[in-house]
Amino acid sequence: MDKVNRFIQFNDESVETRQILLYEKIAQSLANAPFIKITERQLIEYQPKEATLAMSVFWRHRPEQVTHLGRLSDIYLLAVGFYRQFDLAEWKAFTLEMKQSRHPKLAGQLLMLLEEFRMMESIQRTRAGTQRAFQIRSKVYAEFHRDRLISNAKRGFLADALVNQLFLDIHVEMTTSPHESLDRIPMDRIRHIIQRVYEVETTTQSAVLAKRVIELVEEQLTKDIILPLYTFGEFFEEGIKMNLDVRAMPDPEDRENQEVKETIEEEFRSWHSETEDEKGSHLEFELQEGKLGAADSSATTPGDENAEAQQFGLGNSEGNDKEAVLNEQADLGGERLEQPSVKAGSDYGPAHTQVTFSVRKMPNIEKTSSTAMLTQWRNDHLPIVRALVTEMKKRLERKKQQKRENLTKGRLSTKLTSMLTDERPKPFYRKQAPSPELDAVFGLLVDGSASMIDKVEETKEAVILFHDVLRKLRVSHEITAYYEDAFEASKEEQPNFFEVMHTFDEIHIDSGPAIMNFEAHEDNRDGFAIRWMGNRLAERSEQHKFLLVFSDGEPSAFGYDRNGIIDTAEAVWEAEKRGISVVHLFLSTEQPTEEQKVLFTTMFGNKTAASDSVEEFAHQTLRILRKLLAIAVQ
Repeated sequence: MDKVNRFIQFNDESVETRQILLYEKIAQSLANAPFIKITERQLIEYQPKEATLAMSVFWRHRPEQVTHLGRLSDIYLLAVGFYRQFDLAEWKAFTLEMKQSRHPKLAGQLLMLLEEFRMMESIQRTRAGTQRAFQIRSKVYAEFHRDRLISNAKRGFLADALVNQLFLDIHVEMTTSPHESLDRIPMDRIRHIIQRVYEVETTTQSAVLAKRVIELVEEQLTKDIILPLYTFGEFFEEGIKMNLDVRAMPDPEDRENQEVKETIEEEFRSWHSETEDEKGSHLEFELQEGKLGAADSSATTPGDENAEAQQFGLGNSEGNDKEAVLNEQADLGGERLEQPSVKAGSDYGPAHTQVTFSVRKMPNIEKTSSTAMLTQWRNDHLPIVRALVTEMKKRLERKKQQKRENLTKGRLSTKLTSMLTDERPKPFYRKQAPSPELDAVFGLLVDGSASMIDKVEETKEAVILFHDVLRKLRVSHEITAYYEDAFEASKEEQPNFFEVMHTFDEIHIDSGPAIMNFEAHEDNRDGFAIRWMGNRLAERSEQHKFLLVFSDGEPSAFGYDRNGIIDTAEAVWEAEKRGISVVHLFLSTEQPTEEQKVLFTTMFGNKTAASDSVEEFAHQTLRILRKLLAIAVQ
C-alpha cells in the first residue's frame, strides 16, 4: 500500500495504483468495454458520464486477501451483474410507484438487497471462478450486518434494522429468531415472502417481493431508512428526481413514453458514443488570439464531423510541415508564433478531456548571461562524455565482429566435425551485419512546474549532459519541457504547453542555448505529457525507444490532484505496452524519503531513480544513459 505525501495531507489514505489498474483491466474484460475506469466511493455505484465504476471503500483496512477478494466481488457485481442483468426501466417504474408510499427509501433498499443476491447467484452459476470472492463477501458483510442490526435496534432505526435482518436471513440462515426489536413487524410473513428470492430470475420479480414486504410494514414502521447501504450513483438517482419534478406522475406501465435504457450497459455505451461523436475535426482545432484569449467567433460555421482541418497545430503535424515550422521559428530567433491550440479530447485519457495544448520551439539563441555557464558545464563534462561515447563505440565495433554460427548457409566454418557427428550439420557462419549507429531514440520530458524553480540550474546541467552524449553518438532525441497554466485553468479548459528544446530531426544541431532558456512555470500534468511524448516516439522506426521523465514530485494540476497518480501510472503502462521504456529521475534538493520512493515506484514501477542532492542530477543522468545505451547496443 502506497501513501501519498501531499503538501497538505488531510486524508492519509493509501493509493494502490497498480491494483486499481488491475481491477480496471478485469472490469473492462468482463464488461467488454475498454473505455471503463475504476475508482472508489463509499458505496459501489455507476458514473456513466465519466465511464467509471466505483468500488466500495468498505473493503479497506482489512487483511490483504479479504480486501482483494472483496473488491473483486464488487467488480463482478458492477461489470457483470447489475451492468447487464438489471432492468433500468423496471427500477424506474418501481421507484416512481414507491414514491407514494411512506417508506420509499426502504423500498429501494429492499429491491437492491434482493437484486444483489440474485446477481451473485447468477454470476456464480455461469462463472465458477467467482465463488470464492462471493463467499468472502457474504461472510464479511454478514458480520457487518450483525453489528449494524444491534446498533440500529438500540437507536430505534427499525427500517435499517429490518434490512440488516433480511440480509442475514438470505445469506446466512432463517432458523434463528429475528431480533427482538422487530417483534412489532410480522416477520414470519415477511420471511415467507423473502424465501422466494431463491426463485427470482428478473428485476420485475424482485420488485414484486419488495412491494409485498412494504405493504406488510407500511403501518408498523414510523421512520424510513436513515443509513442507506445501496446506491446506483448520483446520475441515475438525479434522473429519477428530475422526472418527478418536471412532469406529473406517469403510469408505471406506460413504457413507450419513458426514455430509459433497458440496461446500465446501454446507458454507459450511449454516453461513450456521445463522447466519441465529439472527435470531429471541428472540435480539434481552435484558433486563438493573444496568449490564451477568447476565440474569434464572428464568422463561425456549424461543426461538421467530416470537415477537413484548415490549419494544424505543431503538436499533431507530421513530416516536412512540422520541420518547416520548427525551422521557421529557429530562423526568426525562436520568436514565439501563436499556433492553433489543440484540444486533447478523449485521446489522452479521461482525466484530460478538457485539456488544450500547444507546442512551441524554444529559441536556440545564446544569451550573454548563460554562455559562460554553458561553457563551464561542457568543460567539466568533457572527460565523462568522451569516455562514455568511446565505450559505446567500442561496444558497437565488437558487435560488428561477432559471428552467427551453426547456419545452413553462409561462410564455411573451419570446424567441420559437425559434418560427421550431426544428422543435419550446419557448418556455416556469418558475420554480424554492420551497425554504424545505435538503433535507438530518446524522448526527454522535463517537469516545468513551479516547484522546479529552486533546481532549474542543476536540471539544465543534467539535460545538457544528456544532450551532448546523444549528439556525439548521433542518436535521435527530443527534449521537451511541459507545464500547465494554473492561472488560466478552469473546469471548461486547462491549457497546457510543450516547449521543445531539441527535436528528433536536429541530430547535428547543438541545442545547448535552447536548453539554457528553460524556465519553471506553474503546474504539471505528467500522465498527459507521457502520452503526448509516447505518441511521438511510437511514430519512430528505431528498435529501442526510451522515454525519460525528469520531475520533482507528484503530479499537480487543475482537477488532477486525486487521480494524477493513477493516471500517470496508467500512462506509463500504456507506453510500455507500445514498446516504449519509461524511466523516471526524481529531482530533489534533498534525499528522498521512503514514502516518496514508494510513490514513484507506484507511478513508474522499478524504473525510477533518485539523487541525494541537486549536485547529483548530472551523475544520475549519466548512469541512466549508460544503462539504456548498453541495452540498445546488445
